[in-house]
Amino acid sequence: MDIIFLGGLEIDTVIGIYEWERKIKQKVVLDIEMGCDIRQAAASDDIAHALDYKTVSDRVVDFVERSEFYLVETLIEEIANILLGEFEIPWVKITLNKKGAISRARDVGIIIERGQR
Repeated sequence: MDIIFLGGLEIDTVIGIYEWERKIKQKVVLDIEMGCDIRQAAASDDIAHALDYKTVSDRVVDFVERSEFYLVETLIEEIANILLGEFEIPWVKITLNKKGAISRARDVGIIIERGQR
């Protein structure tokens, strides 16, 4: 299986359980890996046969910017559902980093894999 990836996708959103978090936007950073067979796209050299990572990025950014979840677990699960449901991919791995969530930690987040690799 081939993998298309988006790394370091930074998006501002309302996320968190505390009252102060509900009043601001915080940055989340996403790394997304998507299973895809690129052979047809490579043979045809035609974007119509490829997983268009610009379209994927635009969809994820739009969704995350408009979302207002309490838990990063909910946000990451919904992103996975969108990617698997709207794009022809059998597998996705997403890393969600909520930098600054813990003062003594550089990175805090979740990694999930959904679908069949």
